Amino acid sequence: MKHFTDLIVWEKAHSLFIAMYIKFDNYPRKVGAKTVIEQIFRSCGSVSANIAEGFNSRSTRKYVNYLEIAQKSAAETENWIYKIRDCRLLKTDTIIPWIETCNEIQKMLQSLKMNLEKKKR
Repeated sequence: MKHFTDLIVWEKAHSLFIAMYIKFDNYPRKVGAKTVIEQIFRSCGSVSANIAEGFNSRSTRKYVNYLEIAQKSAAETENWIYKIRDCRLLKTDTIIPWIETCNEIQKMLQSLKMNLEKKKR
């Protein structure tokens, strides 16, 4: 891997952010909805950003730390998706794939962390 964009997990996180951005770009900005949307953009954007930042770390330990932050941000994003679902801001057919993608990203990040830690030993 020469660049963080070569990582499938980064691509999935980036694509999820873009999908959310497109879906919410022209969404009515009522106070409650605006707050939830801003939070989901922050947490979802943080996933791919931390993967990218970690990729360029000088040590495996720092890289793993960034991946842990990305994993936590993916869990936070999933949490906000449940809020969107329960506030009925979007239909279930939009929400379910987003939840599945968050779970997949979390699993991929866990696997990447484990592989990096094995190589470190």
